[in-house]
Amino acid sequence: MKRKMHLAFDFSWHEADAQWRNPESWVGAHFPAPGVFEDLARLSEAGGIDMIFFGDGTGIPNNFKGGMEEAIRYGIGWPRFDMSPWITLMSRVTSHIGFGLTYASTFMHPFYTARLLNSLDHVTNGRMAFNVITSLRMSDFANYGFDELPDHGARYDRLEEFIDVCRALWTSVEPDAFVWNRKTGIVADPAKVRAINHVGKYFKVKGPLSVIPSPQRQPVILQAGGSPRGTRAAAHVADHVFGMARAIPSMAKQRNDLDSALVAEGRDPQKVGIFWSTSVIVAETEQEALALKENMLADLPEDAVGVWLSHNTGFDMGTLPPRFTLAEVQERIVAANASPVGYIHILAQEIGDRTEITREEFFHHGVRAATGYNTTVASSAAKVADQLEEMFEATGSRGGFMIPISQAGHRTPVINIIDHLVPELQRRGRFRTVYEGRTLRENLADE
Repeated sequence: MKRKMHLAFDFSWHEADAQWRNPESWVGAHFPAPGVFEDLARLSEAGGIDMIFFGDGTGIPNNFKGGMEEAIRYGIGWPRFDMSPWITLMSRVTSHIGFGLTYASTFMHPFYTARLLNSLDHVTNGRMAFNVITSLRMSDFANYGFDELPDHGARYDRLEEFIDVCRALWTSVEPDAFVWNRKTGIVADPAKVRAINHVGKYFKVKGPLSVIPSPQRQPVILQAGGSPRGTRAAAHVADHVFGMARAIPSMAKQRNDLDSALVAEGRDPQKVGIFWSTSVIVAETEQEALALKENMLADLPEDAVGVWLSHNTGFDMGTLPPRFTLAEVQERIVAANASPVGYIHILAQEIGDRTEITREEFFHHGVRAATGYNTTVASSAAKVADQLEEMFEATGSRGGFMIPISQAGHRTPVINIIDHLVPELQRRGRFRTVYEGRTLRENLADE
């Protein structure tokens, strides 16, 4: 029997945020109206989608040309909201689809976060996932009192301890602790509620968590570590991992690296999936889909691209000289404690890190990364399904795909995926026809 893939919609912010310019988008009078997200949730659940995911960042990008002016001007990386209230609304008009919420362990406290996620898991009836990040953007760090980026490895050390504390808190009250005996007046059994008394490098938390255990007891943990240190952290904390779709050999290597790290943690690699972030454009014909893909590159200002690249690498691309090698840029990124993986790393694999390029050539490549053009699979449903199956099988047939959908975009991309791609995958036995689980964790479990 073929293993089924999982599908999630990423409603974070679509690449360079250029999709809001589409005349059919919901920007303006309708965005960010709650009804937009309720509509998206209903549509997504009708297609059997596993999860709606919201990435997050709390600062306006401010590291391109030394400031935030271009980000504000072109709407790159902002505006963004804490999506927990929106998730509550979406959960009230759906019954099965899950929701992924993002917070940075670098800025949050585990007790507060564990309590919040417990509450949301109750509200959604067991459909929450927690995407834990370290954050790599100085605009976020500056809002929490940092003058510079902390050491890359230290951020992951804190993340691991953060999740360890959260999990201890989520299990500090036994599922059957509450008895609610009206005759005796007893609410809960004290023997089933215990302090965690955690004292670590980053946190000191007594506990227990002052809540009723939620339907999942703890949310599904998601993590997107791609560097060697990030991969070790993912193996320690994650139920499922995010990865960027790229050349299949690179994806297979990430899967193998994660499997090795999971084994080192004493975990079963078969139970941890990777959701590959894969932009998909589906239409009735390949020609129509390719035309929509070409529209992604239309009239995107170079400075908007520069903001996106700078924000997502932690390095000011406005400081690039007329000619340089990617190795030189990577050295500066590492020295700044920014992310050592990502666009520069991927581009270096394509053209070589010692190849000298001009600033203009760099941004020619950059616009394709910023819009997601390079990684967008655009064709008829059958051909898109072929490519997804190839990637799925080459990476161990565990997990699935995270499909970016512009938060400010229109319904058409969602409808096309649900009306064309989902039935094709179902015909091939690659996607569910009904939700079989009660909780998100159950629905994400591989058969």
